[in-house]
Amino acid sequence: MSSRSWQLPATELARRYRDGSLTPLAVAHDCLARLEAVNPRLNAVIARRDPAFLAEAQASSERHARGAPLSPLDGIPLTVKDSLYTVDLPTTWGCPALREHRTGQDELAVARARAAGALIVGKTNVPEFALEGYTANPIFGVTRNPWNLALTPGGSTGGGVAAVAAGIGPLAIGQDGGGSIRRPASHTGLVGLKPSLSAVPREHVLPSLLLDFEVIGPLARTVADVRLLFEIMRGPADVDRSSLAAAHARATPARRPLRILYVERFGDAPLDPQIAASVGAAVDALAALGHQVTRGPLPLDLDFFSAAWPQIGQVGLARLFDHAPLWEASASPKYREMADQGKRVPASRLWDILERVKQLRRDATALFERIDVIVLPSAAALPWKAEDAFPARIDGHEVGPRGHAVYTGWVNAAGLPGLALPCAPSREGLPIGMQLVGRYGADDVLLDLGEAFEQAQPWAQRWPAP
Repeated sequence: MSSRSWQLPATELARRYRDGSLTPLAVAHDCLARLEAVNPRLNAVIARRDPAFLAEAQASSERHARGAPLSPLDGIPLTVKDSLYTVDLPTTWGCPALREHRTGQDELAVARARAAGALIVGKTNVPEFALEGYTANPIFGVTRNPWNLALTPGGSTGGGVAAVAAGIGPLAIGQDGGGSIRRPASHTGLVGLKPSLSAVPREHVLPSLLLDFEVIGPLARTVADVRLLFEIMRGPADVDRSSLAAAHARATPARRPLRILYVERFGDAPLDPQIAASVGAAVDALAALGHQVTRGPLPLDLDFFSAAWPQIGQVGLARLFDHAPLWEASASPKYREMADQGKRVPASRLWDILERVKQLRRDATALFERIDVIVLPSAAALPWKAEDAFPARIDGHEVGPRGHAVYTGWVNAAGLPGLALPCAPSREGLPIGMQLVGRYGADDVLLDLGEAFEQAQPWAQRWPAP
């Protein structure tokens, strides 16, 4: 048994299970030992299921011994974000009123992973209502970045990325409504996929706070691992009719060379110079792979969404609290204030937002007739103080709550796939990430490009200090 199996990618674990040099039970014990070693400092995993986890690992080991694994995911440890229902653990959403909230159901993507033999370690921490770009809540407190414990791993999938980056498990199931997979991935040196809208169907879910923008996606240390989990979770389901359209839109491998547009900046929005330099060098590496790279502004009008984005969450919270007043009573004051603001948003404004979303999706479809991939930074700021909801300044300029997040939300509104990939780290050794965005249904195109970039600029050997 390898005492450091926690450092192995999921694809390597699967290979080792096949050749008999490792067993899922041995890996499960290593996983729990690693969790005990690092989680007290990180606060990444906030709910555990050790007896069931080990029993399932034993059953997986027996299947592998018979040469009958359920899938390539059989016996692979993973964590689940605490905004997704799990049949045997509470789903708190970071809200005190939901401390013991159980529905007795798995979110569909979680059910698919479980049916494929994945070993669920536990649930990972989120900000309250998963509406922030950092990770802290009144129940479990602050989650910290494995690369620097004083800093945030981002949010809202902050617990998930901290767990993977620290080696608690090679995979995590996250959720992304405005960048909540891609930005945390960039802050912790991981790969994170926000799939095309409805590529991963939804059933048994918490109420949506961001229209249909919230999608389920995988996080891992390598592109191959992300693809492994994505293949299990994706695919149509009759309970989510939009997933039928997503399956129809699934794109075939793209032409070569790809037509890539690099968008370094959004207008005059501040960008950390180290991020600009790192992503710029990564784009040069994409060009060196033979792709056609142009540089320029994003030819989409996003000004409307800069103003409308806060209102979407406000209206979502107002509607939630109308249906669940006990949840409102226990919510932190700033979320009650957000809901009060949402109640004052007229119905005509929400209708206008919905129509603008439709137009953005049409405009994005037209744009991807001319290009194949858009490259942008994943986040505008390096990780900041773990207790702060957002960085107050970027490159010496004052910014608001979404200043660090300007590059991601539009991708959700447009329903497009986005893949976060690690680039060269900062001078301080902090992770930096870039984001690949493709046409609707082009998830596999992005993964193929991500694997080629990973081969040319490998990052899997980078680990935070023990």
